[in-house]
Amino acid sequence: MIFRQLFDSTSSTYSYLIASRRGAEALIIDPVLEKVDRYIQLLNELDLRLVKAVDTHLHADHVTGLAALRDRTHCVTAMGEQTKADVVSIRLADGDRLGIEGIGMDVIYTPGHTDDSYSFVMDDRVFTGDTLLIRGTGRTDFQNGDPRAQYESIFGRLLKLPDETLVFPAHDYKGDTVSTIGEERRSNPRLQVPSVDAYINLMNNLNLPNPKMMDVAVPANMHIGMSQAAIAAHGWAIPARDALPLLGRPDVALVDLRERGERERHGAIPGALHVPYGTLEENVRAGGVLHELGSVKQLVFFCAFGERSAMAVNAAQEAGIGSARHIEGGIDAWKKILGPLEH
Repeated sequence: MIFRQLFDSTSSTYSYLIASRRGAEALIIDPVLEKVDRYIQLLNELDLRLVKAVDTHLHADHVTGLAALRDRTHCVTAMGEQTKADVVSIRLADGDRLGIEGIGMDVIYTPGHTDDSYSFVMDDRVFTGDTLLIRGTGRTDFQNGDPRAQYESIFGRLLKLPDETLVFPAHDYKGDTVSTIGEERRSNPRLQVPSVDAYINLMNNLNLPNPKMMDVAVPANMHIGMSQAAIAAHGWAIPARDALPLLGRPDVALVDLRERGERERHGAIPGALHVPYGTLEENVRAGGVLHELGSVKQLVFFCAFGERSAMAVNAAQEAGIGSARHIEGGIDAWKKILGPLEH
C-alpha cells in the first residue's frame, strides 16, 4: 500500500494520500488548498490517478483543496451527508463503504466537533478528523458542536476499535504524527473522565479563541460545488421535470454515474444504464461503449447532485459526443419532482 502523511504547517493540518500500489487509483483525505500543487506533484511522481478527495468535516481553520483537486484532476469529492457545503459529488452516511481500487474504508458518523464529522476506518488504522486528536479531542463550541455527541462518538464508536488500531488525526499542534486507540484510551487527558457529564463540563470550559482562519475558511468551504451554470449556458443541461418525458424513449440512453452503494440507498431511474463515473474516460473516448452508443442515441447523464454528470457532459462533448446532456441537480432534483425510482 502507498501511504503518505502530508503536513500544512500554517494550519497544522494533516492530509493523507492513499493507494494500493503504483499506477493505481488514489484517495486523499482532508486536502489543503495551498498544498494542491504538492499533491499533484506527488501523484505524478508515484504514477497515481486521484479519483476521490474527501473531507472529514467542514473545516474552520483552512480552505479545503476539494474543489481545486476536482477541477484539476476530475476526481470525485465526498463529505458526510450532513455537510453544509453546497455540492459535493458523494454524500456519505454512517455504515457506507468508501472505496477505490484495492482499498476500502468503513464510514462512521462521529459528530461532536461539528455536526458533519466523520471518521474512516481501514483494517489497521482510523482517520479521525478533529473528533479524536493525539492526546486531545476537537473543540465543540462552534459549527453545531456538541460535547455529548462527541463523547458518544469517541467512547461509543472510536474506542471500541482494537487497541492496536493506528490513529491518524486531521491536526496536531505538538509534532506528534500517529497514535493508537489503546494509547489514547490510557493517556489522552480528556478521556480520563468518570462520566459524560464530566466530559461535557470539561469541553464547555476550555475557553479557546476562534481559529484565525474561521471567518474566511467556513464560508469558502461551504461553496465548493462545481458550477452547473456553465454547462447549462452551453445548452447541455436538462431540468429534472423536462427529463421525465425521456423515460422509455428508444432514442435516449439515461446513464447513471453513481456508485453501486448510492444506487442501493437512493434508488435508480428505471431503464438507466449504470456506468460509474470512474470508468467514464475509457467509455467516452473513440471506440468506447458510450462513444458508440452516443452515435445512435442521445446520452443523458445523471448522478447524485449533478456535479459528476456536469463533468461527464463536458468530457463527452470534448470526445465528440455532441448529443450528450445531463439532468441538472441529479437524483436529488429527480426526487423533488417525484420522478419514478426503482430499488
